[in-house]
Amino acid sequence: MSDWEDEYDGSAPVTTGSKDFKSSRKWSEKENVCFGMRNGGGFEAPRGIADRNSSQFQKWRGNDGGNGRVVSRSGCGNTRVCARGGRGGVADRSGFTLPVTFTVDNTSIGRVIGRGGAKIRELEETSGARIKINKGDYEGEVHIFGSSEEQQKAREMIEQLVARDSFSWGFRKGSSGSCWSTAALQASVEETSPQAIDWNSLRQNRKKYEEMKWHDLPPLKKDFYIESETVASRSEDEVKAWRQANNNIFVDDLKEEGEKRPFPNPVSTFEEAFQHYPGIMENIVRVGFSKPTPIQSQAWPVSLKGEDLIAIAQTGTGKTLAYLLPVPNHTGLRDGPGMLVLTPTRELALQIESECNKYSYKGFKCVCVYGGGDRWAQIKAISAGVDIVIATPGRLNDLQMNELINMRSITYLVLDEADRMLDMGFEPQIMKILLDIRPDRQTIMTSATWPSGVRRLAKTYLKNPMMVYVGTLDLAAVNTVQQTVLFCQEEEKKAYLFEFIHNMEPDDKVLIFVGKKIMCDDLSSDMCLRGLVVQSLHGDREQCDREEALRDFKESVVRILVATDLASRGLDVTDITHVFNFDFPRNIEEYVHRVGRTGRAGRTGASVTLVTRGDWRMAAELIPILERAGQEVPVELVLMAERYAKHKREKDMFSPGGGRGGRGGGGGGRGGRDRGESNWRF
Repeated sequence: MSDWEDEYDGSAPVTTGSKDFKSSRKWSEKENVCFGMRNGGGFEAPRGIADRNSSQFQKWRGNDGGNGRVVSRSGCGNTRVCARGGRGGVADRSGFTLPVTFTVDNTSIGRVIGRGGAKIRELEETSGARIKINKGDYEGEVHIFGSSEEQQKAREMIEQLVARDSFSWGFRKGSSGSCWSTAALQASVEETSPQAIDWNSLRQNRKKYEEMKWHDLPPLKKDFYIESETVASRSEDEVKAWRQANNNIFVDDLKEEGEKRPFPNPVSTFEEAFQHYPGIMENIVRVGFSKPTPIQSQAWPVSLKGEDLIAIAQTGTGKTLAYLLPVPNHTGLRDGPGMLVLTPTRELALQIESECNKYSYKGFKCVCVYGGGDRWAQIKAISAGVDIVIATPGRLNDLQMNELINMRSITYLVLDEADRMLDMGFEPQIMKILLDIRPDRQTIMTSATWPSGVRRLAKTYLKNPMMVYVGTLDLAAVNTVQQTVLFCQEEEKKAYLFEFIHNMEPDDKVLIFVGKKIMCDDLSSDMCLRGLVVQSLHGDREQCDREEALRDFKESVVRILVATDLASRGLDVTDITHVFNFDFPRNIEEYVHRVGRTGRAGRTGASVTLVTRGDWRMAAELIPILERAGQEVPVELVLMAERYAKHKREKDMFSPGGGRGGRGGGGGGRGGRDRGESNWRF
């Protein structure tokens, strides 16, 4: 027996002055959902009802004889309270207040009840009324018991809850007892209707705001280039021949309006570029470099002239040094850092910091800011004063939003591995960061590919840039790597891998790429059980463990590193002899970056790639990569590409999308037909 039924005497005679109640089929078939206030382990009686001998209870029983209305326990099936008062809230001659009854859409009942009945208990405690809900197939009936004031208060609170829900789901047409009338709903819609936006006014205000934001900054000097006589004396034919002889360098001016600017002649020695900067020359001599790489020879004159630059080159071609050496011109007495380098991964950020410390002079301070590191130590280093900040977008955005770093002083911005940052979804963080950097800055963007996303980013944040790209904008692997493709079943992969490791020479060093973090741990564990010294590198490892794994691999403490694509970008370990692609990468760009981890700095290397039937969609894209690098194309790879093309044609032909392949449409990947364009077309 429930606490509600306990309020009535089962042995007392049941009398009523009205027609006998007959439960309708609709009423009796409703699902009964009842929530009440808990008292300890069970439900307590509604507020205002004491015991059976109280005067309030006598009124509810109807002491005036035939005019009373008594609640029956047997005539209503599962429904405990059968007095239906329509709008309710009216007392009969006995003083008994009838329950308020109205309907609510089933979509809103959950909001009224709350999790575990928490909301309905809160409504009961606040209003003092008793609330019961009978849920039907499409709508539920809400019954509110108590005094008129309590009923009215409870109903208003429920209507407010339902009104909030109605904006998300809307009211079902034709539902009876809607808590909002049509006129009220229409009035609320009219009140919230959006006003017309005056875009011209917004643009003018934005321009004024920008002027006010940057008006107190000192003027910026960006052109520090003093062209040597030997460089200036080179003829156009000599420059053209030099560019073709040095990995076929191409240059382009992406200025949209006005006459194209003359492109600076390349430098062939360090002295031609930095003869007026003895501090830089001392560091170059100390490190022992003999001559600049092709990308450095053409990029330094552009960056020293203060022009925005887009540098496109394969991995391992010296792009990092191309933007690091001109840094001293953008550091000095100021309120904050002068240079900012944004990178996609922590490992690349730490590597750039190491290179920066190697070539820095005059006490320039450099700090690396990345997620997973000691945040307080990074904040302390920035507060102490730095000249160069190397950061991942996520952590820098965190410090920026908390006003822990001043970026108004930055005049030299580098977006390193821009294509990778876009792939990892960092564009929103980059946009927020650039809002606090002065608009007349110098911006350098480096990338190994030139897809449409990178072009769009460059067009948005670079002003009339110059482009330098080595070789071709078409995706290509380095020519110093011998690429081997093996075909196997999925379950045979480990056998191929361990056979390869068994045949390794003592001085060999191999980087094994896998597609998933769990496979990275699985393979490294298997190797440890076989007595092999190995390290693993993936995003779920602690930062200290990742740094230790990379350090052990660089210092040859271990000669086998199992890694995800986290290690495919910017990992500069010059003595890697082999790259083993245990899992084929998700896209062909990652394949090129993986292979580029070996054969660096004038060395040769080798790569082994395992291909299964599940990788057949990548076969057609792998063939031109092998052909451009002068590698042998296996017959099995050609046949696999033909089978996949036939399969795709049949799928498109019989798909419901009318020959367009459903959602697939016709769009190729990132590096498809839109590569090879050196302009802004999208």
